[in-house]
Amino acid sequence: MSEDKKENENEQKVVEGKVENENEIDLKYKDKKEAVKGGLLGFFIGLAVIVPGVSGSAVAIIFKMYEKLLYSIGNLFKKFKKCFGFLFPILIGAVIGIVAGFFGVRALLNVIPFIIICFFAGLMLGAYPAVTDQIKGTKKSAKHIILFIIGLIIPLIISAFSIYGNVAERLLTNLKFYHYILFVIIGFLIALIQLVPGLSATALLMAFGYFTPLMNSVSLTYFRENPSIFLVYLCLIVGFVIGLISSSKGLSFLLKKYKTTTFYIIAGLSLGSIISMFFNPEVMAIYTTWTTANMIRDLIIGVIIFAVGIALAYWFVKFERKKDIN
Repeated sequence: MSEDKKENENEQKVVEGKVENENEIDLKYKDKKEAVKGGLLGFFIGLAVIVPGVSGSAVAIIFKMYEKLLYSIGNLFKKFKKCFGFLFPILIGAVIGIVAGFFGVRALLNVIPFIIICFFAGLMLGAYPAVTDQIKGTKKSAKHIILFIIGLIIPLIISAFSIYGNVAERLLTNLKFYHYILFVIIGFLIALIQLVPGLSATALLMAFGYFTPLMNSVSLTYFRENPSIFLVYLCLIVGFVIGLISSSKGLSFLLKKYKTTTFYIIAGLSLGSIISMFFNPEVMAIYTTWTTANMIRDLIIGVIIFAVGIALAYWFVKFERKKDIN
C-alpha cells in the first residue's frame, strides 16, 4: 500500500464525523461565548490585513474553527443560511479588526513600532503549539520534512523580495486596463493567503508595492480627488471573493484527504511568518533609524513584551487543550 493511501486511511479515521461527511459539520454556535469567539477570530483576520505576519487562520486553528471556516466559506452559496449564520460574527469581528488595525495599531506602529511587532510576534509564537498539535504523534517522513522546510522558506522569500526586489511604491492613478486585471489577481491572492496559516497579505502587498498606496488611499480627501480608486477597490473585492470560495474548497479537500501532510507545510508557513515579522520593509526601515540608545531600549522592552505575548497566547492554547480533554 502506498504512503499516500496509508495516510488517507489514517486521516479519515482522525477526521471521522468532522470533514469526512460534510453534512455532519455542525456550524451552530452552542452559546454566546462561542459566538464571541467567532467574533474574536474575525478580529484577528481583519487585523492580519494591517499587521505584517499576523495570521487569522492560525487563530482559527487555535479556536478549533479552521475546518468549519473553510467549509462555511466554500459552501456559502450552496447552504447560505447555515454558513452565513456561522460567518456573521466573524465578519463583524473582521470589520472591527480592520478599523482597529487601521486607526489603532497603525497609529501605535508609528509611535512604538518595534515593540508592537514584538508583541504580535510573541502572540503568534505562543500560539504555534496549536498548529504543531495537529501533527503531534505522526510519523515524520522525508516528504513531511521537505514540505515543512518549503513552508518555512516561502514567507521569507516573499519578505526578501519585498525588501530587495527594488519594487517602488505603485501609483493608483492613471491606471491602464491591465492594472485592473492585476488588482483582481491580487485580491485572489490575498484571499488565498488569508486562508493559509502563516502567510501575510500585508507582506504580499508590500512585495507588489501597493501596501502603502492602498493604506494612504483610505481618506475622504483622496476619495474626492481620485474617485477611480473605488474601481480599484471593486477589482480587489471581486478577486477576493473568487479567491475565498475557490481556495476554501481546495484547502478543505486537502485537509480531508491529506490532513497530516497539509499541516506539515502549514507548520512551516506559520513559523516562517513569525520570523518574517522582523524581516520586512517596514521593520527594516525601523532598524535604519535606530541609534545605539534607542536600539538598546527597544530591544529590552521588545524582549519583555515578546515574552508577554508568548505567555498570553500559550495560556490560551493550554486552556483550549483542557476544554478538549473535558
